[in-house]
Amino acid sequence: MPRQHDRVWAWELAAPPAALWPYLSDTARFNEAAGTPRYAVEEVVQPDGSVKRRASANYKGVAVEWDDPPFEWIAEREFRQRRVFRRGPLRYLAPTLKLEATADGGSRVTYRLSGAPRGLIGHLLFATGMLDRIGKGLEDMVRHAAAFVQGEAETPFAYTPPPASLEQQQRLAGLAQQLAAAPYAHDLTDKLVTHIATAQEVDLVRLRPRKLARDWQVPLRHTVELCLEATRVGMLGLSWNLLCPRCGGAKASVASLDQLPRHAHCPSCNISYDGDFTRNVEISFSPTSSIRNIAEGEFCMGGPHVSRHILVQQILQPGEQRTASTILPPGEYRLRTLEPGGESLVQHDGGAFPTVIAETSTAPGFIIRNEPGQMIGGIVFHNRTSRELTFVVETRDWRRDALTAHEVTTMQAFRDLLPNQVLRPGEDIGIDHVTLMFTDLEGSTALYERLGDGAAYRLVRRHFAFLAATIRQHDGALVKTIGDAVMAAFATPEQAVRAGLEIRDRIGAFNAEYRAETVAEGRAIDAAIGLKMGLHGGRCIAVNLNERLDYFGSTVNLAARLQGRCRGGEMILSQTLAADPAVAPLLQDRNLCQEAAELKGFDQPVPFVRLLT
Repeated sequence: MPRQHDRVWAWELAAPPAALWPYLSDTARFNEAAGTPRYAVEEVVQPDGSVKRRASANYKGVAVEWDDPPFEWIAEREFRQRRVFRRGPLRYLAPTLKLEATADGGSRVTYRLSGAPRGLIGHLLFATGMLDRIGKGLEDMVRHAAAFVQGEAETPFAYTPPPASLEQQQRLAGLAQQLAAAPYAHDLTDKLVTHIATAQEVDLVRLRPRKLARDWQVPLRHTVELCLEATRVGMLGLSWNLLCPRCGGAKASVASLDQLPRHAHCPSCNISYDGDFTRNVEISFSPTSSIRNIAEGEFCMGGPHVSRHILVQQILQPGEQRTASTILPPGEYRLRTLEPGGESLVQHDGGAFPTVIAETSTAPGFIIRNEPGQMIGGIVFHNRTSRELTFVVETRDWRRDALTAHEVTTMQAFRDLLPNQVLRPGEDIGIDHVTLMFTDLEGSTALYERLGDGAAYRLVRRHFAFLAATIRQHDGALVKTIGDAVMAAFATPEQAVRAGLEIRDRIGAFNAEYRAETVAEGRAIDAAIGLKMGLHGGRCIAVNLNERLDYFGSTVNLAARLQGRCRGGEMILSQTLAADPAVAPLLQDRNLCQEAAELKGFDQPVPFVRLLT
């Protein structure tokens, strides 16, 4: 049996473990920056329903194949993995990273690398100092990450992107000029161009506006509109991804909404799942190949950073019990395994974390349950089954960076810039919750009679522009106009109500500005308009109508009926919308009146809240 080779390196760093962990645990970024080539992965379903990953790559002309098992980790403390090679000069390679807090607020980073050779080439690699060379590279990268955390470096790791061709450089420069002149760029063109030209591929393969907004410290709407505008000019391509509800990975991706499948299968979790517009269908972006090539394959598929919502992941053998030392903050957690099976939700109050138990069920497979915790500062796992299991403790925010299809399709820029992104003809998609606003002019017939058709039409068009601008500022979209009325959609209740309140509060200024302009033009038109607004939120369906996304259902009908109950200058909200936890504070200082009325199409009287003038 070949001798095992071990090396251990330790470094004292000024940055604390919590600050270093996001970068040292980002094994994909780490490997790319180190120059490790991408590898291909085949996921093979086993008879017991688990999934084994088999990886293959070419390292400097040498074909290598290995089993790529899950990593084990405790967030902000440690990770480890053991790769067993099927082909190539190594039998196995096992990295282990540990982070410990030091008394001065810094960290002690310990990295252990164990391995064994196969054949003459393998023995020569170890004999000629392969591990020592790896250690030198590791130290450089760890210290660079620490410098970045402390503000002494611009990037987490030293990285030189592949050289772009002259044609790619020229095309990027030309598209940058177009983007900078576009109305939705928000002076962010230079940031996006620099990101495309210099960022690591792991940051570009699935470019997410939420992360850009956080990194650049700008409003989310600005990065969304920037990416949509960059898609329109051809700098970025977009992708609709069906995210697995178990692992969060994008297991089905298409370039157009009309290609979006209703169902997908996750080979990593070995489960099938449905697409949900409001939960697990996201939009992401990537540079077009005409400006930067992004290769296929993985730099590291299963590292902790890929699944940042997983705080603890441990592999236990049949019958094994283990304690993971960690203190998790209060909150809701899901307990499960990587292997298909049961799960358990717990509300952790900050005391002893529940013991996590897997045991054989009377039905095929196994169940996950929990018992009262045994200690503060540790999580006890117990595998009472006859098979190896990978235990997971995760938060519920795996969609933290995902911009859902529902969110982006309720934004005005999406409808303005990508009007051809629509559903398949005849298809409808259920939306769990959308908030709708209907507005109409009070006394529009009298307005036309008083001003004449031309002047009244110009005023109506101007009021449409005023409404559209305010709706857009609150991340909504003007779905359509119906005569002098408007239908708008918002992803969240508070966005809709904030927009409605601003419209209501600014209508007086709108009237004054319009009159002042007509006086200056010598027309002196006194044409104050009064708006009626109705808002309601709930389930509905999204469909194509007149080649645009539209909404249908009782939620739509109720919002329209509430608008019909308004008098000029009033705004009516359904009672459920007014009681929403995010909406109620917005109405605290408003003059409200609780009412109910029988509305056409509804069997029972509908309660609502009227905002009086």
